[in-house]
Amino acid sequence: MTFGAQDETVRFLMAQGEDAQTIVTHISIVVLTKERAYKLKRDVVFPYLDFHTPQIRLAMCEREVALNRRTAPRLYLAVRRVTRGDDGALAFDGEGELVDAVVEMRRFEEDDLLDNLAVAGRLSAPLVERLAERVALFHDGAEVVAGRGGAAVMASLLDLGEACSLAKSAVVSAEERRALADDLRSAAQTHGALIDHRRDAGKVRRCHGDLTLRNICLVDGEPTPFDCIEFSDALATIDILYDLAFLIMDLRRRGLDALAAFALNRYLDQRDEADGLPLLPFFMALRAAIRADVAAARALDADADHAALNRETRDYFDLARALLRPAAPRIVAIGGLSGSGKSSVAAALAPLLGAAPGARTLNSDRLRKKLFGVAPTSPLPQEAYTVAVSAKVYESMQSEALRVAAFGWPVIVDAVYARESERDALEAAARGAGIPFAGFWLEADASLCVSRVGARKGDVSDATQEIAARQRNYDLGALRWMRIDASRETDVVAEEIAALTPPPQPSPAARERG
Repeated sequence: MTFGAQDETVRFLMAQGEDAQTIVTHISIVVLTKERAYKLKRDVVFPYLDFHTPQIRLAMCEREVALNRRTAPRLYLAVRRVTRGDDGALAFDGEGELVDAVVEMRRFEEDDLLDNLAVAGRLSAPLVERLAERVALFHDGAEVVAGRGGAAVMASLLDLGEACSLAKSAVVSAEERRALADDLRSAAQTHGALIDHRRDAGKVRRCHGDLTLRNICLVDGEPTPFDCIEFSDALATIDILYDLAFLIMDLRRRGLDALAAFALNRYLDQRDEADGLPLLPFFMALRAAIRADVAAARALDADADHAALNRETRDYFDLARALLRPAAPRIVAIGGLSGSGKSSVAAALAPLLGAAPGARTLNSDRLRKKLFGVAPTSPLPQEAYTVAVSAKVYESMQSEALRVAAFGWPVIVDAVYARESERDALEAAARGAGIPFAGFWLEADASLCVSRVGARKGDVSDATQEIAARQRNYDLGALRWMRIDASRETDVVAEEIAALTPPPQPSPAARERG
């Protein structure tokens, strides 16, 4: 493959190490050596970017490094100027004429891309939890940009008209495309006031902008977002939930629905974005529709793998349609003694309830740890489990469940709920607020529960096998919640509960809030 005027620069970069390889995208050429990656911006001009001079490319390299060091400081090493010496040879950072510029990066293994980990079935819940925490921390510190974003800007992204690439696709009909465009436009109008409200509240920030699994890798074992959008402030200055929506949508695209819901919930543990939850189906669907259009555009290239890109186009398009479902409020309670599998069932149930990516899960152990200001897996002393403290935890969990449901989103509360008064209080509060409620009690043999507790490692719960055994002597009072056999596989239990809780219709109040 040749690169026109940049051929000489590419050959120079290839000479930086033995067995160098190249990766080519529509805007970049990446040269990989054993320890380094050199990212060269291609001499191209598109409606959304202009890289046509060495000076522009140098400025964009400097901007890329500055922006990406927010999330990946150990990955982005330097900006290197490619210059021509008096002898005509190219060199890094010489005194001669500027020929080009590259971003020098620490190389990582392709297997460490989260996209490849997902394909290999190696993307774990602990890894996703660390990623969600890092993204939340990044959003905390991201620059708030006043006067940018809002409903009008989101509406401008909905161009699925005759000029878009999908209109030229062989796998999406004109009728399908117009129907999706109409649905997206309707959702944008429905949520316009909320989108503007979040903009005015400082939720529009200079984000990553391209937060997909392909742009996240492991660096020293930690999930690290890289390759943010540097060439367009407009594309990256967005609602922080629209930034997160790209990651969640990509997990769904890989069929990792439970991890998508898990990522959202661990993010919400760090940042209170409950008011924006009704936007997520729209944000995710819009992300998928844009990716379908990008895949359709790439499929038009004469040298492209047309079959693969047509499949990708169709997959993203179908995903966009599937994601665009409105949410509806409800509260589902999962109770049971320690070891009955409450938290595992709640996590598996979350993507099965309501709109994508799934229900908000509230766990008493996580809330207790947050109350005491410690990490979820840090053990608490015995005084953190007094009757008074537990009452405060349950009250906090009930209050938060009602608040999230009031925004029109489904909630799963997960706690022992051994006292009849605790169960009755939650159910009465939900019904008093007009929120559909369902309570389930997980049951399993004592020996199985004790065994499960003993097998835990690095768990959020502080319950021991001795505690699990003592709980068998609890007086549970009248148990009116539906009893569920929890000795079975987690997914089976979650699917049974989902079947017993058919989704309610969005209420007029919820639609108005949306």
